[in-house]
Amino acid sequence: MITFVKYLKIMKNKKTLVLGATTKPDRYAYRAINMLVEKGHTVLAIGQNTGEVAGVKIHTKAIPVKNIDTVTLYLNPARQRDYYNYIIEAQPKRVVFNPGTENPELYQLLELNNIKAEVACTLVLLATNQY
Repeated sequence: MITFVKYLKIMKNKKTLVLGATTKPDRYAYRAINMLVEKGHTVLAIGQNTGEVAGVKIHTKAIPVKNIDTVTLYLNPARQRDYYNYIIEAQPKRVVFNPGTENPELYQLLELNNIKAEVACTLVLLATNQY
């Protein structure tokens, strides 16, 4: 039997893919992974280099994903192009464009595929319980 508290945690859990993940503690992607895990979200991560942050393995290549709620971007627009099809095929509910990742070209592609583009800061959304 599932308890009410467990039910709330499950309902609150937003499986998130972090694109642009890093093991460098001074980077926002690193902080985001830590905060997402701390808040109870399931996190998958892809970055340039392998490693681990808060128990989350960072992959260097696209990995199979299912039931993704959010993709949060920490890649500049030029580097995002390699992931356009991957993001669209993952069919997340939304893609969060953190500061410096704004990309009108990708906004249009997402809209055509019924995926919400949200220009925001994942850290702020998490800190203010708006995630």
